Amino acid sequence: MKTVRITGVPEHFNLPWHLAMDEGAFEQQGIDLQWTDIPEGTGKMCQMLQKGETDLAIILTEGLVKSITEGNPAKIVQEYIATPLQWGVHVAAQSPFKTISDLKSTKAAISRFGSGSHLMAFVNARNESWDTVALQFQIVDNLDGAVEALTQGTADYFMWEHFTTKPWVDKGTFRRLGDCPTPWPCFVLAATDRFLTENKGALKSIRSTINTYTSEFKSIPSIDRTLANRYGQRLDDIREWLAITRWSQSQIKPQVIENVQDTLFELKLIEKSFPLESLLTKQ
Repeated sequence: MKTVRITGVPEHFNLPWHLAMDEGAFEQQGIDLQWTDIPEGTGKMCQMLQKGETDLAIILTEGLVKSITEGNPAKIVQEYIATPLQWGVHVAAQSPFKTISDLKSTKAAISRFGSGSHLMAFVNARNESWDTVALQFQIVDNLDGAVEALTQGTADYFMWEHFTTKPWVDKGTFRRLGDCPTPWPCFVLAATDRFLTENKGALKSIRSTINTYTSEFKSIPSIDRTLANRYGQRLDDIREWLAITRWSQSQIKPQVIENVQDTLFELKLIEKSFPLESLLTKQ
């Protein structure tokens, strides 16, 4: 049995992995897949890939691309979610801010530098025609840290996935001012260069298994109720999310990576663009 370590956020996007593990699908391929939830998100997972603390990660596209350009020995194995992530822009319920434009010159709570919440703050600023050099940040580690920071006023707004944060909006902890979707497919499957070199057969089996599960995921009877119950979501919210979310079973398109790099370069978040072979595995 080959042990493989994988990380991902504890969110509804990753339920196909848990269903496959629960049903022994990877074990049937001789793989002991060990999943670790990372509530801190992409910045933390990039760090784990860099340090060799995980072999694989389900990770935000833009965060991984930036990390690879900074020397992280990892690559994109394939696209995982083919649709954009809906980043909700949240403030404390009692905050005086009424619109996203009101947030100019305020402080954003982020999980860590290089995370999606950090990078998407720049995309949002570009959308609003703000000076990105003037952006201010408060590191909060995770969603719980953001609740504390916004409630106590040490940060002014927080960008996190729309549906994951919806329960906090519903109970009056946050108020959502709007959404900022990623300009590209949001999640990819990443692997360290070492794992890619040493475990081609295992990776092929993992991809084949998860792609079977994701291709059939939406047709599972009552999957909407399963998701709602497991992740503490309202059924109508889960149904809305399912309607706008599509899983992928193929490598991400080169033009998508070019768009990501061009955007990050324009926002001065990377120093130069890298050739595609430095970022993508061959299929």
